[in-house]
Amino acid sequence: MHRLVALYCKPVDPDHFRDYYVTNHLPLVMNWPGPLAWRYSFDVAATNGEAPYFAVFEADFADAAAMAAAGASAHGRKVAADVANYATGGAVVIHYPVQDGTC
Repeated sequence: MHRLVALYCKPVDPDHFRDYYVTNHLPLVMNWPGPLAWRYSFDVAATNGEAPYFAVFEADFADAAAMAAAGASAHGRKVAADVANYATGGAVVIHYPVQDGTC
């Protein structure tokens, strides 16, 4: 599995971010072919001090090639272009292969 993570910095208008994200951006994500699963949160906390991020989004793909294909698709480009409509504080996007662990 391959995971994409978007870490959103504090926006200029947090209420606009939340409203736009839920009302407009997530419906785009729901129709995005490629992700096996996705999740998000506005409740980002740090174990010590203030969290450096306002919100987080994660999407899981079968592998790196599936993530690349989803991002390169017309819909994927539309999802990416929409970020500028709400993420006025910027975003850090990372991705990595996920390794299963055992306890």
